[in-house]
Amino acid sequence: MESTVTLVLGGNRGNREVLLKTAVNRITDKNKLLLESSIYETEAWGGIAKGLFLNQVIQVYTSFDPFTFLKFIQKVEMELGRKRNEHWGDRTMDIDILFWNDSVLDTPDLRIPHPLISQRKFVLIPLEEILPEFIHPTINQSIKELLKNCEDKSEVSRYKK
Repeated sequence: MESTVTLVLGGNRGNREVLLKTAVNRITDKNKLLLESSIYETEAWGGIAKGLFLNQVIQVYTSFDPFTFLKFIQKVEMELGRKRNEHWGDRTMDIDILFWNDSVLDTPDLRIPHPLISQRKFVLIPLEEILPEFIHPTINQSIKELLKNCEDKSEVSRYKK
């Protein structure tokens, strides 16, 4: 079954721009790119990582099931130097599934929609750029409304090379 998947990608180590573009290319080698936000430079979220991140939201069309897709994006992260040493720590690449169509999935290995979307401006700002009217399947608010109500005070700005 074909599905529409929305992802957030980001990292704050290495050549951030090259790593982000490489991650998008690897994902879209096996899946059809539907939408792509601008790239944003963002403060670290969660209090552990140091240094600015580059983040981007993309939406792809895939024939993978959610668990196969998760393994696929984890492989892309590892190929791009991801080390899982510290939760919310510095990293070359992090890829999270935000939405899978408008489905809800809650397992020990995978939660969709991503449980922290509404708390993170670095996710909501690029999401609002490409999917402002998309309704979050469990909160029942549009991305535009979620961003308006978000209490995250971190800086998120369009990336300038």
